[in-house]
Amino acid sequence: MTDREETFGKVAQLIAPFNKKGVKLTEGTTFATDLEWDSLTVMDFVAAIEDEFDILITMNMQAEIETVGQLVDAVE
Repeated sequence: MTDREETFGKVAQLIAPFNKKGVKLTEGTTFATDLEWDSLTVMDFVAAIEDEFDILITMNMQAEIETVGQLVDAVE
């Protein structure tokens, strides 16, 4: 398993509690359209990602990240 696959797996685990509709996650899954997250959900999820990977995701980065794959790229 590659580092990117491991990162995707960790991201998917963190998405799970917020995935109320049980959407199947792919690289192209969008947060706003597919998962239908509101801004509060996004903020809670970003905090979980930052804690898990010990990183900081700026507001500018958040605005540019629309898919799970883009988030994995940002974490990497």
